[in-house]
Amino acid sequence: MRQRRVLLVLALAIVMAGVAGFSTLRYLSTSPVAAVKPPAERRADVVVAARDLPVGAFLTEEDVRVVSWPADVVPEGYVTQPADAIGRGLITSVKMNEPLMNTKMAERGSGAGLPIVIPEGMRAMSVSVDQVVGVAGFVLPHTRVDVLLTTQPPNQTEQVTKIILQNLTVLTAGQVIQRDAEGKPIPVNVVTLMLTPEQAEHLSLATSEGRIQLALRNMLDVDTATTAGMRASGLLTGVGRAPARTVARPQSRPDESSVVEVYKGGTKSVQRF
Repeated sequence: MRQRRVLLVLALAIVMAGVAGFSTLRYLSTSPVAAVKPPAERRADVVVAARDLPVGAFLTEEDVRVVSWPADVVPEGYVTQPADAIGRGLITSVKMNEPLMNTKMAERGSGAGLPIVIPEGMRAMSVSVDQVVGVAGFVLPHTRVDVLLTTQPPNQTEQVTKIILQNLTVLTAGQVIQRDAEGKPIPVNVVTLMLTPEQAEHLSLATSEGRIQLALRNMLDVDTATTAGMRASGLLTGVGRAPARTVARPQSRPDESSVVEVYKGGTKSVQRF
């Protein structure tokens, strides 16, 4: 009898606990506190590059795609519609998933390729280089270089090396395929530099007068170095400045007013004062 009472009390306690739990859950589900939900994150559509794209690339449908970005961190000037990017040329290289911005693209109708990258009044000129001339592959787009010329000046018996152009911007660097005398394809390293028209003339003449070489420089170093050049004879002596040009001066003649001829007893003598 006593055992039955214990079981009855236990069952009653379980039922009361279930009722209390159900009532608590129902209250929480209808409570104003539970009805408050965190605000939804604001999103924005952004057009990004579908793959790595080089400078001068002409954007097509395959080059772009739309992704959803948090609206609070979207950069200014971004493109929201693929139609605003397709058909425009890139004025700077972009990486995959990098947002396409108006500042990275040329105006519609400007075309594509290297011409859209060249500022007004400047020129682009390509020169063939080898691994030594091209600083072993470290000459890359947007780096800055100096141009050195090694040649034998007229009326001199030894070669001279001199920096002829400084702080030039590299636009492109890569390989092109040329044909040798037998028609076989051979890869040739080519570096394209941005120059003024006068610098382009200077570089064109230098490539025909001797051997040019590029010297990579620090991007923050914009000072112009003044050098006298180096002669071949100075490589071992340590005194290798190129000889300065000298202008022969005519020897001075004595002033005729300081010469007096004296005649004495038929003998002529000259006195200089």
